[in-house]
Amino acid sequence: MAQPGGLALDGGDPRLQHEKSDEKVDTDTREANSPARGDIHPHARGLHSPDVTFEEYYYYAQLTRAEEDSQPVTGYETTLFSLVFPSKSEGGVVREKSSSGNAVISDEEWADASRALRTATRGAAFYLITTDILGPFGLPYAFATMGWGPGIALYTVFAALAGYSGYLLWDVFLGLDSYQFPVLSFGDLGYRLYGRWMRYLFNFLQGVQLLLNVGLIVISNGEALSQATKFRLCFIVCCLIWALVGFFVGQIRTLQKFGWLANLAVWLNLICMFITMGAAAHSPPNFAGANSSAGATIAGGAIVTPNAQGVFPPVQTSGGIPDTGSFVASVSGAMQAIFAYGGSMIFPEFMAEMKRPKDFLTAMWAAQAFIYFWYMLYGLFIYGFQGQYVINPSYLGIGQYNFQTAGNVFAMVSAVIAAALYGNIGIKVIYNNVLVEIFRAPALTTRAGKWAWAGLIPLYWGIAFVLAAGIPNFSGLTSVVAAFCILHFTYTFPPMLSVMFWMKRHALQEGEGYDPASGQTIRHDSGLRRMARGFMARRWWVNVANVIYTLGALALGGLGAYSSIIILMNAFNSNRTTSFVCKSPLDG
Repeated sequence: MAQPGGLALDGGDPRLQHEKSDEKVDTDTREANSPARGDIHPHARGLHSPDVTFEEYYYYAQLTRAEEDSQPVTGYETTLFSLVFPSKSEGGVVREKSSSGNAVISDEEWADASRALRTATRGAAFYLITTDILGPFGLPYAFATMGWGPGIALYTVFAALAGYSGYLLWDVFLGLDSYQFPVLSFGDLGYRLYGRWMRYLFNFLQGVQLLLNVGLIVISNGEALSQATKFRLCFIVCCLIWALVGFFVGQIRTLQKFGWLANLAVWLNLICMFITMGAAAHSPPNFAGANSSAGATIAGGAIVTPNAQGVFPPVQTSGGIPDTGSFVASVSGAMQAIFAYGGSMIFPEFMAEMKRPKDFLTAMWAAQAFIYFWYMLYGLFIYGFQGQYVINPSYLGIGQYNFQTAGNVFAMVSAVIAAALYGNIGIKVIYNNVLVEIFRAPALTTRAGKWAWAGLIPLYWGIAFVLAAGIPNFSGLTSVVAAFCILHFTYTFPPMLSVMFWMKRHALQEGEGYDPASGQTIRHDSGLRRMARGFMARRWWVNVANVIYTLGALALGGLGAYSSIIILMNAFNSNRTTSFVCKSPLDG
């Protein structure tokens, strides 16, 4: 199974140990027999050297793709069966011959470090993409706020565009990744096409999204535990328990043994979905949690308010957008649908660990089809039986205690796996890109780094706990995450990266490119003229479409951000959301 990107490595990525600075190069690491050329070897420059040009990244990427194509492929790996039941990861890609007697690292040894780390198959990627604890359980809420027609239409459009964005990321990755200059994260793609500022932006948003995901898991598990204890246990204590669990699972610094858990999490999610579907069809909704339901955002909450005799209105569904009084609730519902496609953020990490990144496209399309079919079926089914009483996450909206508890147990176990995944990657994003790079903290492979890791765990999960206890409005917070982070990683950044990649690629003229003999990049022109030529080349219409796609995603992100903030403000103003108290949001 794959470990999500170089960030998950515990044994130490030897390539990272040579990246001391983006500005300076240690000339002592040059080979003694280095040819007289005007550059420094890839292994001596590191992964984020400003001296490496697009043409050099592209040159080595083509060599790497050619070598991957020459690797033997077993018949099992090409079957559909291998997607559902993948074999265990084998060793990394191995060159036929490697010899280097130098005391210092050579180009071949540097490239071999990349080869050895690429062990995952497309089946592993399929399970890691579908390891999503929150996506399916927010869809019923999305349909309840958007209605049957708009909900189905938008979810279908989001699915198609998410698949297209995955293709764009795959296309750009293949054109920039190589054994000499491996792409380890989303930030690396931004750096090679736009510069350091884009890498910092991507890394910041990735860190924020992972932190908020952990906070959401603390909220959802806290609500599930309080519900399972029939609200006898203080809600803030329930959240604290899961923060403490995070202290322990977070001490696992490597995800090398988490591949089978990714597989297990998918099946646990399906079991939870089937339990809640059966329970919704044969038991009433959870009326006690009506204040946290979708109906609370529709028509001032009148459709979930009991009459003088304490009788709740009957279940209602809507073919079109319900009468919410404003577009805010419906936009928030759309953000829940977008949440189902939040895996794009770590697609580059998955590809970075695949033996043949070209195979990622098959795994991605299969995973998106899986998510679309099962999540759609689940969301429509629950909405059909629970209507306006749908709660986010939906397993909390089951009225009968036995079925309610069964769903909660499976959801909580699956959430622990997701917490380990999100927390591990999230902390490493912060540690490697902030503490190591800016503050020169010790590498995680050193003793000092391991102590620093142990100290970061309580701080990271403590922040997640404060978020959970301070903003226990689950739907509002998921909307914030979707609008500020997920939407952009899935729909804004991929076309933006693709436009710049193909502008640079098509700007190349006859006689231009990287010359490995001299180590020089040859260009005949520069500036706006060069960029315009690249933009208006063979794929100009694709570039135009991707620019429009990017602008549309930015506009939707702005609407989502506005609506999520308004929902949180309304929730606090109406006292439906309480912070740092014992009363559970689901307890009346």
